[in-house]
Amino acid sequence: MQRNKFLIGGLLILAAVVYLIFSSTQASAEYFMTVDELKAEGTSAVNKSVRLSGAVLGDTIQYDASTLTLTFEVAHVPGDNAEIEAQGGLAVVLHEAVTDPSRERIKVQYEGVMPDLLRNEAQAIMTGKLGEDGVFYAEELLLKCPTKYEEAVPEQAATN
Repeated sequence: MQRNKFLIGGLLILAAVVYLIFSSTQASAEYFMTVDELKAEGTSAVNKSVRLSGAVLGDTIQYDASTLTLTFEVAHVPGDNAEIEAQGGLAVVLHEAVTDPSRERIKVQYEGVMPDLLRNEAQAIMTGKLGEDGVFYAEELLLKCPTKYEEAVPEQAATN
């Protein structure tokens, strides 16, 4: 009888630990929305803090150095890595997103210094809120430029 109490108590503690590990990993998983998903939410997405990913349209980049205001547009790219790989990799997906005029797009506004990697076909991952005016107001802006890294790898290998 005493042994069963310890066994049940041990199982309850184990279950609690497993639950805590699972719930904390789910909360910290970095998920971001695509442009299509944000547009599909419509007005329910307004003023809700989200992470958004898209391909930067280089000809839409405008920067006012006096006010540190940066605006640009991003086009929809898939959010699933398996889908990106199936379509030929990130560089191909970003290029197709920028050159396809039928892709959903959204205007982004960011206050701060213009990042060096902000250029045509870069992947922007932004944290911010969608305004009632349909503009995404980014508070944090991260950029990936796969073509820059693809070109740099052979040079680094050659110099070593």
